[in-house]
Amino acid sequence: MTKVPLAKIVAHCDKILCTAAIGDYDGAANGLQVENSGTVTRLAATVDASLATVKLAIAAQADLLIVHHGLFWSKAHPWTGKKFELLKLLVENNLAVYSSHLPLDAHPRLGNNAQLAAALGLKNLQPFFFSHGQNIGLKASAQISRAELAKRIEHATGAKPKVIPGGKETCQRIGIVTGGAGGELKQAAAEGVDTFITGEGPHWTYALAEELGLNVFYGGHYATETFGVQALAAELAKKFRVPWAFLDHPTGL
Repeated sequence: MTKVPLAKIVAHCDKILCTAAIGDYDGAANGLQVENSGTVTRLAATVDASLATVKLAIAAQADLLIVHHGLFWSKAHPWTGKKFELLKLLVENNLAVYSSHLPLDAHPRLGNNAQLAAALGLKNLQPFFFSHGQNIGLKASAQISRAELAKRIEHATGAKPKVIPGGKETCQRIGIVTGGAGGELKQAAAEGVDTFITGEGPHWTYALAEELGLNVFYGGHYATETFGVQALAAELAKKFRVPWAFLDHPTGL
């Protein structure tokens, strides 16, 4: 059994993801969120850190859980009820948690946007969608019908996207920002795309997309963000020669 120092893996993640340099939402707490006894023998990756996924990681005998949506987004106290149960499970089962939100979205190779773009067959990618101090998305020029792009998204994510046909039938300038960027259609249009792929958005964005002449694909917040944690875990597993597993816990949202 290969045993790798936790600190070594964390340092590598922080370096390749530029964790300290990438801006993010307040409370994202990117990086190591929970320590273990100091070594890693098995990795697990999942989108959301929650009581359910922690239990899945324990069942998978992981001692490091890689997540996109971490444990701490607001006040992390009091440690009572289900929060206490979650933290108790982490400590008792020696399970560390490493979280990467916008740093993982923005990574040019391992990131959610880069991985989804590759799965959709988009090439010659350019930086797109300035947020929290840097571009976090990607855009590409193409000639793809709305129907064909919807099929590609469904094939890549396993979920049928919600389509707002606000623009032309042929998608030519396609922007991708995985997750919950649907409330920012004006920004996407202002940055020159005629088609915007993200995870989810509010009801009022349907009318806005029509006004902007923008095709919008809502592929699911969860479904569009399964890519990055898998790519990062696979990278770590290869480098440090430890096994890994993806823990699928879909929200349908």
